Amino acid sequence: MDLESTKMLKHSGRHSPPPESFADKIYQFRGAFLMVALPLLLVTLILYVMPSTSSNESIEAYALTHRKVSPDRIPSDSFAVIFDAGSSGSRVHVFRFNRNLDLVHIGKDLELKPGLSAYAQDPQQAAESLISLLDKAESVVPLEFRSMTPVRVGATAGLRALEGDASDRILQAVRDLLKQRSTLKSEPNAVAVLDGNQEGAFQWVTINYLLGKLGRDYSDTVGVVDLGGGSVQMAYAISETSAAKAPKVPDGEDPYVKEMFLRGRKYYLYVHSYLRYGLLAARAEILKHSDDSRNPCILAGYDGSYKYGGKSFNASSSPFGSSMNECKSVARKALKVNESTCTHMKCTFGGIWNGGGGDGQKNLFVASFFFDRAAEAGFADPKSPVAKVRPVDFEDAAKKACQTKLEDAKSTYPRVEDGNLPYLCMDLVYQYTLLVVGFGLDPFQQITLVKQVKYHDSLVEAAWPLGSAIEAVSSIR
Repeated sequence: MDLESTKMLKHSGRHSPPPESFADKIYQFRGAFLMVALPLLLVTLILYVMPSTSSNESIEAYALTHRKVSPDRIPSDSFAVIFDAGSSGSRVHVFRFNRNLDLVHIGKDLELKPGLSAYAQDPQQAAESLISLLDKAESVVPLEFRSMTPVRVGATAGLRALEGDASDRILQAVRDLLKQRSTLKSEPNAVAVLDGNQEGAFQWVTINYLLGKLGRDYSDTVGVVDLGGGSVQMAYAISETSAAKAPKVPDGEDPYVKEMFLRGRKYYLYVHSYLRYGLLAARAEILKHSDDSRNPCILAGYDGSYKYGGKSFNASSSPFGSSMNECKSVARKALKVNESTCTHMKCTFGGIWNGGGGDGQKNLFVASFFFDRAAEAGFADPKSPVAKVRPVDFEDAAKKACQTKLEDAKSTYPRVEDGNLPYLCMDLVYQYTLLVVGFGLDPFQQITLVKQVKYHDSLVEAAWPLGSAIEAVSSIR
């Protein structure tokens, strides 16, 4: 090759360029890289600093994550005032919660519970019967908290059973009373007849909250049977599969399953309220189903009448005294065990679906009049907040009670109030029949009678108002 050719080759520019480095490529595509990397980095940072959901979330995790005010404006403490206007009287409950909705002491106790007052059918008298309770409740709530403290009046089955517009007139009188003399936060819908299913659901929330069961799998929760004066409720958590099989109900009736989001977990709660089957209402049903004017459930020696729901029923004993077996027969008629057709897989009584059973029902807590009668009959310690018993214990106690004459009853059962003595045989027979025949429990299954639940270092009443208070406080956050 000549000299000229060599020069041309050197300056022709046909040498292969050196390969680009990784850094060169990043630099070349830096715009696209930043568009992808920055959002990923931001998402990663948010996930890192955001607290994880756990079973230790507050009682209403959904309400707190969808709160109406910013967290920095939530007061350190909150109060709620709940009136339980039941068929046997009215009681007020005052609860105090911290920021996480854990109960906080009010003085030495976790709850204020002044005594009962009569809940009369006269609207004005009914409203005025609450004045002393309201004054006591307000005195406990600090002045600066009162305008933010929700007050609710929940009338239960006794008011539901009144005829005509009686219950509406009573509720309006109570609303007027709160508006005129209360400094607490009262909404128009805060005074209402509590739906039976609400009552059962609130009771389930209360007991499982106090036991520390919320946030766990549904199989770890406990079921609840609450026997009030006018109605009885059963509530327990079921599986999602069982919930999907729940029968449809007619329009206007409450569904069998209520979905609840508690402590970061979704629950399917089977709940049903049986109106007219509370203990006091059941007496009227049993008296109506007697074959004649003499009732085998009334203690020998009693000749009187029984008043309930504005009606009067003959309540005279049989010449042969009370009989447990004959009383059982009448109680079965009152429950309509053989009169209603079950159109579902399995029913309780009156053709009502039983929820399917399952793990959520295996541990059953039984409250209210069940505890009271067991303590009065002598097979539960009245000084203990809970008692382990079996349904058959009610039957055994009924045998003794039904053989007792009225003249001997007071010395035999000193804890029973005079007005309840003639009906002691009836009450115990009905409670056994309700558990075994109505709800289908094994007579020898262990159940827990509960009046109060130990919560930290205090005892709290196992009743629906706490569940209502939790919802009320959560709804304003």
